[in-house]
Amino acid sequence: MAKKLYIPGPVEVSLDVMEAMRAPMVGHRMKEYAQVHQRVTEALQTMLNTSDPVFLSTSSAFGVMEGAVRNLVQKRCANFANGAFSKKWHDVTLRCGLQADLHSAEWGQPITAAMVDKALATGKYDAMTLVHNETSTGVMSPLEEIAAVMEKYPAVSFIVDTVSSMSAVSLDVAALGTDVCLAGVQKAFGLPPGLAVFAASRKALDKARTTPNRGYYFDFEEFEKNDLKHNTPSTPCISLIYALDHQLQKFAAEGLENRYARHRAMAERTRSWIEEQGFGLFAAEGCRSLTLTCGKNDARTDLETLKKLAAERDYAIDNGYGKIKNQTFRIPHMADMTMEDLDELFTLLEELLPQARS
Repeated sequence: MAKKLYIPGPVEVSLDVMEAMRAPMVGHRMKEYAQVHQRVTEALQTMLNTSDPVFLSTSSAFGVMEGAVRNLVQKRCANFANGAFSKKWHDVTLRCGLQADLHSAEWGQPITAAMVDKALATGKYDAMTLVHNETSTGVMSPLEEIAAVMEKYPAVSFIVDTVSSMSAVSLDVAALGTDVCLAGVQKAFGLPPGLAVFAASRKALDKARTTPNRGYYFDFEEFEKNDLKHNTPSTPCISLIYALDHQLQKFAAEGLENRYARHRAMAERTRSWIEEQGFGLFAAEGCRSLTLTCGKNDARTDLETLKKLAAERDYAIDNGYGKIKNQTFRIPHMADMTMEDLDELFTLLEELLPQARS
């Protein structure tokens, strides 16, 4: 029997989403595909409040993360890190043969506007990378405050990973002034993995054209040329795009503000439950994620045992990531999840916790 997923991604996928993927296959150069592509990208533009293109990439989000630095770093990149995934972006940048520096905050703390200002004031950088919602720690950095600082540095490309926040919180990329705002669909979008979306500014697209050695698969110029025809540079994952089309229609039916409020309410409920069980919250107050909560172990719970006990009941749960594995655990509250889903999990864990505690 398949396990019900209570992990930060891939998240549990609703049956109606899986059903949407069964729509008949079409050729990606046929008008039938172009119609779906146009409908999806226009809905994403509406959600992100941008008239600039939003592209579809058959890849994980890390593909677009690599593509963004290859297209937009011509001089040197400032990689801001406060967890495993933001730090990995620095490694990606270096592996692309680009000049880059790592600017780190402690795990559990946000990247602050002051930190960004201090780094960019050196004048060394023409691009920066930031993870809005660090999935490894459950920290959501203050994107609007950072965006206000970025207005001082118009020559620095503003590249933001919103992998675990896009579609769960309001992201007005026109107001934020991001040059690339990217996400994977296996988290807050509630789809199977394998598709990434990214909004690219006019400034970013113009800069990319002047960047040498940016490759082909993630060449922004290729994305733009094909998007004008409502298409992609290479064969897309059509079934996942059918599913995204379906989900975007569900978002509209729910209402985006209602969707954002649902995520906030689930986050507040999860934080309360964690503290009621005697655990702490890993992320600093004021910067806690609205899509997953990172709990701090209480020194008496064997999280590996808890995970195994849950697996025996056909539930997949998380026991932390990277250097804070087993010191922390993460509970997702995103995508199609509801309060009823959380109550189901909490009831299970309350039953199992005594067996995992010494």
